[in-house]
Amino acid sequence: MTPFGERVRSLRDAKGVSLKQMATDLSISSAYLSALEHGKRGQPSPQLVRQICAYFGIIWDDAEELERLAALSHPRVTVDTAGLSAKATELANLLSERIGDLDEERIDAILDILDTVPPKKAGRRRAGVRRR
Repeated sequence: MTPFGERVRSLRDAKGVSLKQMATDLSISSAYLSALEHGKRGQPSPQLVRQICAYFGIIWDDAEELERLAALSHPRVTVDTAGLSAKATELANLLSERIGDLDEERIDAILDILDTVPPKKAGRRRAGVRRR
């Protein structure tokens, strides 16, 4: 599951809307919506994110947060370490190998560390996000 998929599912559940009904209302297939929720499809288009925001009446900061989650929700990530240090390459490879073995507490600890590093690209910051 991706952060975006998890959020969309929780919005659907809170509103009491079935996946099939939401897909019909948004004029997309229920298979596609299910794949988005389960992290089996890539990032949704900006247009679809806006449609979902309108569907749930999400505005301002909450809409920006959903857009941010969509940007962070590609289920197959490629990390280009060309030009970085050997340790950076090692980190990327170890994370790739072991991410499935990490529990939520360790994932939160790693995310907390990464939150202290200013992002190079706008829109990728997690600051202000509270984890459970």
